[in-house]
Amino acid sequence: MKLEDLLTKLVEVDSLELENVEVDVEELIMSVKQSMVMLARAAAPQVQRVEQRAEAPAKPEEVSFELPVDTYPGRIEEVTIGATRAEGGTRGYQVKIGGQRTLYLFEGGWVNKPVVSFDVFDMPQPQFPKALREVWSEYWDSPGEWAKEAVKRGADLVTLHLVSTDPKVKDTPVSEAAKTVEEVLQAVDVPLVIGGSGNPEKDPVLFEKVAEVAENERCLLASANLDLDHERIVRAAVKHNHNVLSWVSLDINDQKTLNRLLLKEGLPRDRMVQDPTTAALGYGLEYTYTMIERLKISGLKGESELAFPVSCGVTNAWAAREAWMNVQEWGPREYRGPLWETVNALAVMLAGADIMMMLHPAAVQAVRELIDSLFSDAEDASTLEWLKV
Repeated sequence: MKLEDLLTKLVEVDSLELENVEVDVEELIMSVKQSMVMLARAAAPQVQRVEQRAEAPAKPEEVSFELPVDTYPGRIEEVTIGATRAEGGTRGYQVKIGGQRTLYLFEGGWVNKPVVSFDVFDMPQPQFPKALREVWSEYWDSPGEWAKEAVKRGADLVTLHLVSTDPKVKDTPVSEAAKTVEEVLQAVDVPLVIGGSGNPEKDPVLFEKVAEVAENERCLLASANLDLDHERIVRAAVKHNHNVLSWVSLDINDQKTLNRLLLKEGLPRDRMVQDPTTAALGYGLEYTYTMIERLKISGLKGESELAFPVSCGVTNAWAAREAWMNVQEWGPREYRGPLWETVNALAVMLAGADIMMMLHPAAVQAVRELIDSLFSDAEDASTLEWLKV
């Protein structure tokens, strides 16, 4: 009898009787090592498996798979930023965002790619982290030159932040800020986003003036919020042919309320972009991601007050200490900062963002390459065939 057979039989019995055996000892102790028991247990199913292999294997059932393509009753508004000479402006091209009829690319209802806007400021930014100072300090004394360099480095749009107009900063007069807008418009021919300082008293006056100076350029005025006179901004945008950014602080009910007010005040639906606020990775990015998803899903399901493209201030990533603080254990800052911005951009883009305002050229390059890759694949239907295998 083989050892495996003996061990198998030993495992199957509760007691063992010895016949015709004479033992002359004062005490008899029998022990079975754990390894022998384990070997016995393994031997039994092994014999069974050998018997099973002798049988003909059953033919597997054929299964089919279809992509889970959904249809939606709503549609995200398509918004055009920038006006060419044919439309009465001076921009070299227009940027269209939004227009989605589905949530996912493979569902076939995406119309326009997400786009990247480089941030430009109307005054030097010495408080920038070192990785950003090294890139932009050469240009930040001239917003026009800064904008030119941003275009060279891959900007689809330029966002001009008129932060010096804040009374707590430099209190730059509105008339001087308007000249800065003119300077940038002449320096580059890409569509323009014009941001204020965030001061609730100064911004409405500022936007009235810059809207007039940039008349018919179809800029995006950034931004209207619940804490300032948004009706004045809407009137200026409608009068001088611009778009308006509807900004709230991570509250979907506030977003719905503000959007409703802007529409009631006369802003056309194809002139509104919404910004739910972008929290940085490690500081609440998951809230931003969730809110963008909720905005897009609600809009596609037919909630018209939320069916607008989404803009995200990805540069908020640089507010996270992990992006700039000199901690040796965290790795080199010159890589860590751009990576932090890149991850923030990719997160909001996957959630459904249409515009990503960014700062570091390396981060912009990485994001643009991914956008081009995703959309070139989506345009080639054969690349999705692997999902059906």
